[in-house]
Amino acid sequence: MLRRTLRGLAFGALFVAVGTVSAQNAARGQRIAGQVCAACHAADGNSVAATNPKIAGQFQEYLQKQLFDFKAQSAKKPARDSAIMTPLVASLSEDDIRSLALYYAGQKLRPALAADKDLAALGQKIWRGGIAASNVPACAGCHGPAGAGIPAQYPRLGGQFAEYVAAQLKNFKEGARANDANGMMRGVAARMTEREIQAVAQYAAGLR
Repeated sequence: MLRRTLRGLAFGALFVAVGTVSAQNAARGQRIAGQVCAACHAADGNSVAATNPKIAGQFQEYLQKQLFDFKAQSAKKPARDSAIMTPLVASLSEDDIRSLALYYAGQKLRPALAADKDLAALGQKIWRGGIAASNVPACAGCHGPAGAGIPAQYPRLGGQFAEYVAAQLKNFKEGARANDANGMMRGVAARMTEREIQAVAQYAAGLR
């Protein structure tokens, strides 16, 4: 009984310690966000400019990957090159990036809205069923029926700015963005028309 009690106390102490470290890292991330990220993404990750993605509530693993991809390694071109983001992350350490991702993942998303109902209706069909004629799979297969995504694999897209989603799909289509695993998104976007891209983007913005 004593051994079991001691084991329980040790586990409890470890749980508290992990929670304390996590809270400290999130607080560190909040400080860095205020100094480096808030001007574009807002202090809580709910950007008000459609050119800058909403990152509040995004998966920690996904945010970390994107930040590391923006960072140049050993004088090599970063996996995701950006005239804005690459210089900003240059001075961030690995711990800084992890703390930022932890902080923004813990913020509550204030979702965007779909602005074009007709396009959103077409986007719904593509999101749910894909485009058989051009071999485009259903977006829901990876990003979920409500755009919630799958942690560590596929980002949350529900409530994201339509303009930003469309811009990224175009970047994948044109090869300007190439940090997708196995070229998956480049392959999908390459088979989509401009209208189909805009439709999916509008539908994603309205997902909850």
